[in-house]
Amino acid sequence: MAQVQGLGKRYIKAFFKGFFVAVPVTVTFLDRVACVARVEGVSMQPSLNPGGRQASDVVLLNHWSIRNYDVQRGDIVSLV
Repeated sequence: MAQVQGLGKRYIKAFFKGFFVAVPVTVTFLDRVACVARVEGVSMQPSLNPGGRQASDVVLLNHWSIRNYDVQRGDIVSLV
């Protein structure tokens, strides 16, 4: 029984170590590199949500290009 408790503690400890490493890395990636956003409504038609559908499109917002001023003609820019 003591071996099972030691094994359980080891797994819990490994989980929390991984959790406390993964969360800051993920938050930093989503803030600095890229994130996923949902586009809803008619404001971006016909480029996004074509045909007046009620469904929403999912896009990848590239933060890295904005930080390097690599915006070109024809790019869609999202403002918060």
